[in-house]
Amino acid sequence: MDTAEHMRTLDEEGRLLAAAAREAGTDAEVPTCPGWRVRDLLRHTGTVHRWATGFVADGHPVPRAPGAEPELDGEPLVAWYEQGHRRLVDTLGTAPADVACWSFLPAPSPLAFWARRQAHETTVHRADAQSALGGTPTGPAAALAVDGIDELLLAFHARPRSRVRTDRPRVLRVRATDTEAVWTVRLSPEPPVTTRTAALAGPQVDVDCEIAGPASQLYLSLWNRVPFPSVTGDPSLAALWRDNSGIVMG
Repeated sequence: MDTAEHMRTLDEEGRLLAAAAREAGTDAEVPTCPGWRVRDLLRHTGTVHRWATGFVADGHPVPRAPGAEPELDGEPLVAWYEQGHRRLVDTLGTAPADVACWSFLPAPSPLAFWARRQAHETTVHRADAQSALGGTPTGPAAALAVDGIDELLLAFHARPRSRVRTDRPRVLRVRATDTEAVWTVRLSPEPPVTTRTAALAGPQVDVDCEIAGPASQLYLSLWNRVPFPSVTGDPSLAALWRDNSGIVMG
């Protein structure tokens, strides 16, 4: 996916998030984020949107903490979220392609990084907002899901701060059954090392556990929003992911 596609995704998913939050009400529980209500989700996501906007708008070159979450609630909180989302979309859409600012994952440019990161941030939290309406939230289309799994496995969990580790070498495979995408995650006492290949391409690797299913479900399950579609082999590796894959931004 390219930066323009990520920006379109951010715009659409942010609108869907607001619509679901307004329909559910800010006091509704968010089943995909135990302990949260919709007000917590809006305050968090709106604060992250403003945090991201600041780096691009100001050309800010180094990390800085997000601002304080507001005390707003009800419709004023939904409107506050919408204002921040709109400013983020507009800022990314008008920023020069070569804007220089801080970012924290590999990307072709800071602008490409922030468009992609906020597209997925917002997509996951849109699913959270929809879960407050009852039922199982829907994942994104396959292409966006594969892109998001790439970001999660090849970028976030390649960093030294990943806690998905084993005391001896193990191999976890993630397979999207409705696409050709297969991720091989090599686990050890060091950060995971992941490669993506097309299904059945290259030498076959013995794996200890496979998590498989449609890309949209894998996307939400790897972000710990829904159960894994299918687990074969050693289930302790799936449990390891559940228990240790939480992400710290920055």
